[in-house]
Amino acid sequence: MRGAIDLDAYLRRVGWRGAVAADLATLRGLAIAHVAAIPFENLNPLLGLPVELDPAALEQKLVHDGRGGYCFEQNLLFAEVLRAIGFEVSGLIARVLWQHPEDAVTAQTHMLLRVELDGSSWLTDVGFGGQVLTGALRLQADVEQPTGHEPFRLVMRDGDWRMQSLVRGQWLSLYRFDLRPSRMIDYVVANHYVSTHPASRFPRNLIMARTTADRRMSLLNHEYTVRRLGQEPERHALRDGAAIRRVLEEEFLLCLPVHAGLDRRLDELPK
Repeated sequence: MRGAIDLDAYLRRVGWRGAVAADLATLRGLAIAHVAAIPFENLNPLLGLPVELDPAALEQKLVHDGRGGYCFEQNLLFAEVLRAIGFEVSGLIARVLWQHPEDAVTAQTHMLLRVELDGSSWLTDVGFGGQVLTGALRLQADVEQPTGHEPFRLVMRDGDWRMQSLVRGQWLSLYRFDLRPSRMIDYVVANHYVSTHPASRFPRNLIMARTTADRRMSLLNHEYTVRRLGQEPERHALRDGAAIRRVLEEEFLLCLPVHAGLDRRLDELPK
């Protein structure tokens, strides 16, 4: 199956077996498979390399090169996949609230997707790192919805939608957004900020995540964390760049780029 994206290659990349169709089972199943196979990662900003958002570059990096990416890369690729299957997809943009106060005013630096299916609207998002949505949510306020991991819900507050997840008995907001479709230029500008600006976390820190059926894995510089539902997080301090490299390859399944400065940059990460 070929279109704007090599769909067969993508399906092999995420380990999908069987047919696909523009239905809810495929939407949910692909979102779960995607975040288990394609890690959230920011090595390009960390190494001072550009983050390209055109479809050919995304396919090459995330599908063929065994790399990952962050929200704009992940969700733009996923949107191309869904459209190739026959879904009606539009992109939205959000203000991140995760680890911020509920009333914080943050920049629009996150992308998510809206999918129209059988007369209903659904949200999906394969690019939110360690607390990524595993599946899809019906666009409906104040209804707890099951996912592959924690329950999620959508709430309306101050004129915006908020995506929330139930973490240790507390509803926490991931981000807030409205339903106006975003243009590609919105993502290009936001991507430039998060990948290059000194105030952004991405050029200064190594940030990784991968979510499988039974655990969420995340890495912030030297701290590797594994979270399983109903259990205390497992935290591991990685002593040096060599240990970080091993975790990137073995736990995050990342094909590391060939770059002369990679080992030095890993050794220099803040502790």
